[in-house]
Amino acid sequence: MKNLRILEASELGHGILIEMDAGWVSPKDTHNIDVLKEAANLDYRNPFEFYAVLQKYDTPNRNGRTYPERILKRESERYKQAISKGLSTSELNHPESSLIDLDRVSHIITDIWWDKNILMGKLKLLTSPGFHERGIVSTKGDQAANLMRQGVTLGISSRGVGSLKKVGERNEVQDDFELICFDLVSSPSTPGAYLFSNPDERSKYEENLEEEIKSKQNNDYVGKSVDLMRKLDDFLGK
Repeated sequence: MKNLRILEASELGHGILIEMDAGWVSPKDTHNIDVLKEAANLDYRNPFEFYAVLQKYDTPNRNGRTYPERILKRESERYKQAISKGLSTSELNHPESSLIDLDRVSHIITDIWWDKNILMGKLKLLTSPGFHERGIVSTKGDQAANLMRQGVTLGISSRGVGSLKKVGERNEVQDDFELICFDLVSSPSTPGAYLFSNPDERSKYEENLEEEIKSKQNNDYVGKSVDLMRKLDDFLGK
């Protein structure tokens, strides 16, 4: 698994699949503001805990990939076992590896559940007593918490290993997919997924993926048209 490489968006084949498509950890969210205010007291007995949209099945993401319901539900059940054993750690930023590096671990997923086609989750930042007591940043969890305290919005992104094949008009994840973890990143790609304090607040973070895709297609069309006109002008000017 060490020799696997990360597949680019819309690329087919077998490799590491990272989906910066789940959501954001936004310090501007009402609940998160309260969490961060409490964290100003820096009591390590009151951990940073957030909710998030982790994945969606049968929904094309910004990387042009679709995860079938059967595969994501199978992997979520397997991941629940990892949670129960304390093995659901994840990193700050995606490494170019399928392995979890304990030196880079920033948080742990403590619960997951399904809401229709959306995989919801709860995570806890693994901050140190030194960060809570004196604001000393010594771990990746401290870094993530400190970034949020400074107003930085973080994203959450799934990481796994598997294959992609063209199925109709979709690039579909295949049965050999194995979910590894959910890393914190700077720029997620899945619409409508944010970190928030109450799972009932999810609806206000939902985005319209179809409108976004149409907008991107229109922008691509305009861009190609402008490029074609420039080439035509260059040709006529010669």
